[in-house]
This record gives sequence, C-alpha cells and structure tokens, in this order.
Amino acid sequence: MNIQFETKVKGNYKAVMAKFDRKLFEALKPKQGEMEIVDFTGSKKGDRVHIRFTSPIKAEWISDIVEDHVGEDEAYFIDEGVQLPFPLSYWQHKHIVRKVDEDTSVIVDDITFKAQNWLLTRLMYPAIYLGFAPRNKIYQQYFGVPK
Repeated sequence: MNIQFETKVKGNYKAVMAKFDRKLFEALKPKQGEMEIVDFTGSKKGDRVHIRFTSPIKAEWISDIVEDHVGEDEAYFIDEGVQLPFPLSYWQHKHIVRKVDEDTSVIVDDITFKAQNWLLTRLMYPAIYLGFAPRNKIYQQYFGVPK
C-alpha cells in the first residue's frame, strides 16, 4: 500500500533538506498518543531513528536510513523499518524535497507499507493517512508558505 503527501514550502530544496533534523522530527510527532524519541542520529545513510510509543499502545519502532542523495533538482533520504509495531510487517518512507524554484520547494512524503495480511494492510491505511496528513500544516509552519 502506498500513500503520498505533497507540501509546498518556502526555501531552497537543499536548505529545506538540511533541516530534516531532530528538531523537525520533534515538531512532526503526532499529537494523538504519547511517543518518546529514544534515538535520532540523523537523516543520512547509516543513521537510525528509534521511537517508543507509550499510549494508546506500547510499541517500539526502529527505522534505519538506507539511502540519501542530493541532486540538481531534488534531495531525499529513505528510511526502512527494522522493528515495527504490530500489525506492520514492512515500512519504507521516502522523504523527498524537490526544487520548484530558488525559493520554493515541494516536500513529498512517499510511504509504502504492509501489514501481516491484505486485510490488515487496508485497515491500517486510514490510521497512517491520519497520522501523516497534519504534516502539511506543520511543514508550512516550520518552513513558511511560498508566495
């Protein structure tokens, strides 16, 4: 299953990508439930993100950054889940920042996931969608809205 979100923000794509750090990750934490960032080493290949949910469920989520790249018109990094909460069995999240012009970028959250079976995968879609939909507003508050 795949979900994509696109958000136009103010800033050069390289500068926007450079701000994908712990501070931004903290700002993106979902408001529903409680979550602790156990470890956040960065957004480059070899880095790791470890979060612990404490409410409404208790679960560990660990993702490794498996690839990153900065090109002429876009920059990205990809995280893949290595320890996921039930019922997820696969997680890949591509964080892409594309150049629109010198002062405008588009952030793309491209998420591919699977659960234990096709039915659970379909049932997870609304929860994942609702968990990531608020990022559009958060990104624009964090980086600014382009003119």
